[in-house]
Amino acid sequence: MTTLEITDNSFLRQFETTVNGHLAKIEYSSQERKVFLTKLVIPEEITKEGFKEDFIKAVLNEIQESNLRVVPTSPQIAGFLRKNRQYKEMLPVGIRI
Repeated sequence: MTTLEITDNSFLRQFETTVNGHLAKIEYSSQERKVFLTKLVIPEEITKEGFKEDFIKAVLNEIQESNLRVVPTSPQIAGFLRKNRQYKEMLPVGIRI
């Protein structure tokens, strides 16, 4: 896994990283110590193998460091969480994916 520098752009409510001048982002909304990950946007110019998984992991680790819960409303992110059960404890009580 490559280390990505993740920026939390709270004004635009998105986590961002730049690769070769191209901005990848995960849009979110937050409410009561929960972060709702609503949309994953990766420009087609970013073709690096495994980038999407590395980006999602980096964002989840950033959220985990803040002791917040995650609600994945984006199908791509929910699918990632289904495959990577080590992030299951980040889900709020009663949320299953």
